[in-house]
Amino acid sequence: MDLLVPERVSVTFNRSEVSLLVMAGGLGSRFGGNKQLEGVGPNGEAFLDYAINDACNLGLGQTVIVARADIDEELRSHLNGRHGTDSQITIVHQDLFGPSRRKPWGTGHAVLSASSVLNGPIIVVNADDYYGENGIKLALEAIEGTDGTVGALVAFELRQTLSATGSVSRGICKVSSFDETLEELVETHGIRSEGDTIQADDPLGVLDEDAPVSMNLWALPLEAVNRLAGQWASFYSQNSDDPSSEFLLPEALDHQRSEGLLSIRVVKSPEKWVGITNREDLEIAQKLFSDR
Repeated sequence: MDLLVPERVSVTFNRSEVSLLVMAGGLGSRFGGNKQLEGVGPNGEAFLDYAINDACNLGLGQTVIVARADIDEELRSHLNGRHGTDSQITIVHQDLFGPSRRKPWGTGHAVLSASSVLNGPIIVVNADDYYGENGIKLALEAIEGTDGTVGALVAFELRQTLSATGSVSRGICKVSSFDETLEELVETHGIRSEGDTIQADDPLGVLDEDAPVSMNLWALPLEAVNRLAGQWASFYSQNSDDPSSEFLLPEALDHQRSEGLLSIRVVKSPEKWVGITNREDLEIAQKLFSDR
């Protein structure tokens, strides 16, 4: 006798129910300032301005910016000047979502700190990264028409994410050839070009230049965000005394995946990623936008 498998019913959501979540709570220690608001565009636009405009053009609802309380005045002045005082932008202070610590608790904590103002799926971006003209669109399209339990990661080719100013850390993705879902995400450190190869220190080895990597461009159902609360509680109970520990979003989501709680589609982007970590990266980013 054949068993009848219930058909998974797709759900649709209005794009206005989707929030853009911009992680802008970093200290910018290596950059030497608030790189979240650094002008990279020809008219002083910051990376987050491009993300907000892309989200608006795609019909997304609110933008939620996770930042620090000490830059609130500067941030609001920037946003009002660029997007108007009536824009659908909500600011959340990660550092007030305790416990208090000078070093932010990490990207997973950043997303969780915004959970109370979210009411649907989210697109997550870093404030100091640019994901190309179609990055947010790719993330959004990957979860439209799904059953509400699926997330998505827009991955970039490793060679498109290297820094000319030093080594980098990247989440190397292992992707299923069967259904293009994430099978494993390995945080890899000390990645840099050496001659004709790309080397890594941890784990040690030579990397494929085409390897898909995570740059924290995610599309997530609200359920995945809500599950972060339990993961954070467990993390904090084990790491509360470590001033350098971080509750990282990729690791938390990969754990949800490994537990069978979340399926993550991987959408590969051919575009070039650009970010600013060190002060020397700023000129490179500015040149990119001046040449567009």
